[in-house]
Amino acid sequence: MPDSLILQELYLYPIKSLGGISVNQAEVEERGFRYDRRWMLVDKTGEFLTQRQYPQLALLQAALGNTQLEVFSKVDSLKRIAFDLELVSSKELSVKIWGDVVLAWVVSEEVSNWFSDFLGMELDLVVMPESTERKMDPRYAVQGESVSFADGMPYVIIGQSSLDELNGRLANPVGMDRFRPNLVFSGGDAFAEDQFTRLKVGEVAFQVVKPCGRCVLITVNQQTAEQGKEPLATLATYRTVNNKVYFGQNAIALGTGTVRVGDRIRTSFFTE
Repeated sequence: MPDSLILQELYLYPIKSLGGISVNQAEVEERGFRYDRRWMLVDKTGEFLTQRQYPQLALLQAALGNTQLEVFSKVDSLKRIAFDLELVSSKELSVKIWGDVVLAWVVSEEVSNWFSDFLGMELDLVVMPESTERKMDPRYAVQGESVSFADGMPYVIIGQSSLDELNGRLANPVGMDRFRPNLVFSGGDAFAEDQFTRLKVGEVAFQVVKPCGRCVLITVNQQTAEQGKEPLATLATYRTVNNKVYFGQNAIALGTGTVRVGDRIRTSFFTE
C-alpha cells in the first residue's frame, strides 16, 4: 500500500456517548487519547448509558479547556455546565460497562444533578481514576493494555475515502461524526484501513487489532438526535461478516507521544 496517507482529523470524546471534540493534536496514551472517554454517565445501578438507549445524549456537546470540561446543549445554548478536570467527590462506585465492573468516582452531586435534569432520571457522572485498570480483551491486547470507558478498544481509525464510498450509496449522506472515530485519514482507496496491520502516525506507532463492529448508534443524527435506519441498513448490505456490520478499524497504541493533524501516516515503517 503506498504511503500517501495524511492524518486529516482527530477527535476526543471526553464523556462517553456525548458529542465529540475536533482537535488539532492529541496525546497518545495506552488507554486512549488523554481525556478520551475518561468520564461516563451511569444510572443508579451503576450501568453505563449511551445513545443506544438515550439518543438525546447526542444533543450534549463537550468542550475541553486547559483546566475545565464544559458541556452544553446543542439546541439551547443557555443549558450548560462546566467543571474542573480534576474535580472528584469522595463517592466511589462500582460501575458496569459491557462485561466489565470497575471502580470509578462520582464527579460531584451538582454535576450529576445537571445531567439527571437533562435526561429526566437519576444518574451520576463518574470519572475513571488512573488507579482503575480496565483490561482489554486478551484476544486483542499486545501487552495486557488497559482501556478507558470506550466500548472495548482505545482507538478507532477510519479513512475519509471509506465514508465517501458509503455516502455514494446513500440518498442522504452522513457525517463522520456518526462513527465516532479518533483518527481520520485522507488518501488511499475506500476501506484501505482494512489492510492495516501496523502504522505510524507522525512518530507514534499503532497496531490495528480488529474491525470495528457497528450498531444502532450510527443511526442517530448527531445534530438532531433523530433516529432512522441509515447508514446501518446500507452498510449491512456489503459490510457484513458473520452477522456483524463493520466500518473502521480498532487499534491500540504501541507507544506514547503527540499526534497532529497533517501528520504523515506510514503503513510500512516496520520494514524500514
